[in-house]
Amino acid sequence: MKALVVYDTLHGNTRAIAHAISEGLAATCEVQVMPAAEAAPFPADSALLVIGGPTHGRGMSPAMKVLMGTLGRGTLTGVAAATFDTRFKMPQWLAGSAADVIATRLAAAGCVMVTPPESFFVKFGEKGPLLAGEEQRARAWGATLAAATTPAPVAV
Repeated sequence: MKALVVYDTLHGNTRAIAHAISEGLAATCEVQVMPAAEAAPFPADSALLVIGGPTHGRGMSPAMKVLMGTLGRGTLTGVAAATFDTRFKMPQWLAGSAADVIATRLAAAGCVMVTPPESFFVKFGEKGPLLAGEEQRARAWGATLAAATTPAPVAV
């Protein structure tokens, strides 16, 4: 199965999470990782899209807004998808979540969301860094995504 991990990053934290997710997926998937600025249009042969970015102004970053703006209603019908973001560790109602906004856009494009949006946390401050253990948690989440989207063997 082919998986595409697309990310936007402002300070490198989301790129690190995207690569950790791809490592978790790599056990059972052929994975390609690319920045949001290079992702449109999405490759037609990806069975799983994993898209994320930093939470910026309680929503998506400017580059992610541009990418999500390229999607028309129903253009990704039936494609499995998952979303993630990086944000400060505080209540979501206060911080917002880019992953939630991206998931809404992907669902409108027809994607089948295989898991709820996931947040990975950065230290409070202008540039982070990631909190301890977040890259390991992202690898584990990637492995979980692979398991959730890999077809089970059929007994004959």
